[in-house]
Amino acid sequence: MMRWHIAHGRHLDLGARSLLMGILNVTPDSFSDGGEFDRPERAIQQARRMIGEGAAIIDVGGESTRPGAGAVSAREEQSRILPVVEALSSDGGSLVSVDTYRAETARLAVAAGAHIVNDVHGLQREPDIAHVAAETGAGLVIMHTGRGREKLADVIADQFLFLNRSLEIARHAGIPDDRIVLDPGFAFAKDGEENLELMARFGELRALGFPLLVGTSRKRLARHLVGGTDEGRDVGTAATSVILRLKGASIFRVHNVAVNRDALAFADAVRERETAE
Repeated sequence: MMRWHIAHGRHLDLGARSLLMGILNVTPDSFSDGGEFDRPERAIQQARRMIGEGAAIIDVGGESTRPGAGAVSAREEQSRILPVVEALSSDGGSLVSVDTYRAETARLAVAAGAHIVNDVHGLQREPDIAHVAAETGAGLVIMHTGRGREKLADVIADQFLFLNRSLEIARHAGIPDDRIVLDPGFAFAKDGEENLELMARFGELRALGFPLLVGTSRKRLARHLVGGTDEGRDVGTAATSVILRLKGASIFRVHNVAVNRDALAFADAVRERETAE
């Protein structure tokens, strides 16, 4: 059991049960649900549905991270996400994460009520985002990526190389370890074989000493073995969630909360039995 301290005096206990983070893309061009929730009222309705299905966290993103997606300005990103963050945080019970690498967007989002900053560039694109997390007390998700750099040949060695650099940035900014969760960044500049290797050796990442979040939802990794329909992609995602839960993941960032909730209930029951024995 590990306690993850996040902004506004909140916390999450990680370990005994899987936690679900519902993906809420308020964008026109995300790879799975682009355009479905790009209006605040529709985004808020979707967030509340995911909370009702068991999501502990809603992760709000205003810029697509799919390969080849066009960049948006900081102002556009903020105009998309801040009304949604404000509405969800006003509910009182919702824990809100903001999916951004921009320091100023993170600062405004936490001021609007967000509890967690989820940086897909692992603090290495705008390092000042680490100071924002330190100053606001936000929980921090540090993700590994292979984009824009030369990777090591061994997938786990590259994880340690990149994530240890990110952790140096976080510690230099004064972020306590109990505010940090790591994400190995499935599919971010990783081909099919690299993703499978990373999954097979996922348990090695526990040596980093931090809780682990995974985001395989509807990605090529989850769909190339089971077909390209939403149903097939969700089944594939649930299978990867179970595998990664049994290898030590704590938080699962998903589009379909209900399917993953039910699959992970079995994984949690197996882990509980293993611990009892």
